[in-house]
Amino acid sequence: MKTTEAPLAAGAGGLATFADLFCGIGGFHYAARSLGLRCVFACEIDEAAARQYQANFGMVPAGDVAQVAGGEIPEHDLLLAGFPCQPFSIIGKRDGLRDDRGTLIYEIARILAERRPRAFVLENVRQITTINGGKTLEAVLSALRGAGYECRWRVLNALRYGLPQKRERAFFVGFRGAFPPGFKWPPEEDSFRPLAEILEPDPHPRHYASERIRRRRRRKHTADVVPSIWHENKGGSVSSHPFSCALRAGASYNYLLVDGERRLTPREQLRLQGFPEGFRIISSDSQIRKQTGNAVPVPLAAAVIGEVLRAVGSPVPAQTAA
Repeated sequence: MKTTEAPLAAGAGGLATFADLFCGIGGFHYAARSLGLRCVFACEIDEAAARQYQANFGMVPAGDVAQVAGGEIPEHDLLLAGFPCQPFSIIGKRDGLRDDRGTLIYEIARILAERRPRAFVLENVRQITTINGGKTLEAVLSALRGAGYECRWRVLNALRYGLPQKRERAFFVGFRGAFPPGFKWPPEEDSFRPLAEILEPDPHPRHYASERIRRRRRRKHTADVVPSIWHENKGGSVSSHPFSCALRAGASYNYLLVDGERRLTPREQLRLQGFPEGFRIISSDSQIRKQTGNAVPVPLAAAVIGEVLRAVGSPVPAQTAA
């Protein structure tokens, strides 16, 4: 992996560096960097996402994590990983650890055992906590404990951390050895960024749904608020909210429509995940849809990482523009 990113001011005391596994397009990277941490390693098997990551961070991610030896990863203080969610997702087959992608948690455990960072933060869909009657969750926790870490988890919603997106995700926080008694999950907020600040004023006509789809939506539903995001579930029911339902990599093309009229633009999808305006888009619309659907919400990730820093006594700098 080639590293060209300039070091940032540490500002995080005893936690100064991080490794970014399953890095996607960099949600965890932006979150950690906003808190003064410096990335020393990244990996991502999806080539389009890896190119996006390189374009925005100047780092060429390694490929398949299963092919990365522990010795190839530099020492780091914090391991971050939004490991593949498809095996556990509500829109997938939910095969859990029977899916090869689900077993990648054991690659994380392998790297933790070999590199021994002080702490980790992992993220996945909330269904990982309930699938197979809780057996998948226990297998995940057992693997992490076996690597020498005490771990806790909680389902958090991006809507409660400033983003206009109802996105519930399971976060796993672990520390090598004993869990710091002062660790707290980040407090929730009462408000979120208004959709009006997210939406583009003059989107390209290509983002509009066909007149047939728009008429069908209007026959099914009338919104109580404007602007709103209209959501059609798998059963065909339509609802609308002053926020978006969760972006999904594999959802139907017209799963979410702004005011029942058009699809979200790539920039709007990035904003819904908390990515900065300076994020450089080099992928196609369909690739960005997949990439944002797989991404971790930046403000939510930053809130969790900030609490990890506080728990170990590291000063937490005010977050700056990522």
